[in-house]
Amino acid sequence: MTCPTARFDDVVSLGAQSASDIASVGETDGSVLVVPVGSIEQHGEHLPVMTDTLLANGVATAGAKHAAEDVPVLVAPPIRPGYSPHHLSLGGTLSAGFETLLNFVRDTADSGLENGFDALLLVNGHGGNTPLIGAAVSELGREHPETEILGVTYFELVTDFVDEVRDSDTGGMAHGGEFETSLMMYLHPELVDTDAMPATYWDEQYDLGGDDLVSGGPLSVYRQFEEYSDSGAIGDPNVADETTGEQLFEATTEAFAELLVEVHEQNAD
Repeated sequence: MTCPTARFDDVVSLGAQSASDIASVGETDGSVLVVPVGSIEQHGEHLPVMTDTLLANGVATAGAKHAAEDVPVLVAPPIRPGYSPHHLSLGGTLSAGFETLLNFVRDTADSGLENGFDALLLVNGHGGNTPLIGAAVSELGREHPETEILGVTYFELVTDFVDEVRDSDTGGMAHGGEFETSLMMYLHPELVDTDAMPATYWDEQYDLGGDDLVSGGPLSVYRQFEEYSDSGAIGDPNVADETTGEQLFEATTEAFAELLVEVHEQNAD
């Protein structure tokens, strides 16, 4: 099955379509609306504050392109800012309140689903958004019982793959560490300042707390970010490279494309 012909070359971008194009995709059996949810927050001295937004949107868009021949799918423009109060003390951060952001996600989903989509998939790019995405899935699922509502944090799609490509020890792939820096070197190298990469390995006081971007613990702990790192970055960006970023991106987008196919098949009559 092929998606309806879109007006622009970028057939998966909702923002590049006309209203009738969007309705045509949405009304196709098993259609999926993807909504990336990012953040605008400090990522140390070497990465831009839109890192989470750029990466969530990049994975969502590339994964949708991979699946577009089999899945009627559109990717909405990313939602930002995110829920980032723990970053505010280091500056450079725009954070929405929890209820404000939750309501905006709900409003975006409500209006997007008016176009007839059979499923909505929220793609999260920021760890601090994770509880909010879970709440949004529950609320939207209750409000739209005829629509499949799902949420995923993109970097959790490759937890099993990371050990095959990483150079850092546990704690080196955290906020602005090897994982995100490698992806940015591959996707947006012009935005990475390789001359400014001070960072601190993740060292959580509680054994049950998280110790890596892809190795979260069962215990949630609130801390201001300077309690973890003077620079605002946690991990080891100095071992990041473009090749690792390419491998991570390909694995992540492939996993996301597979998820889209599964969502489509589950919701096609």
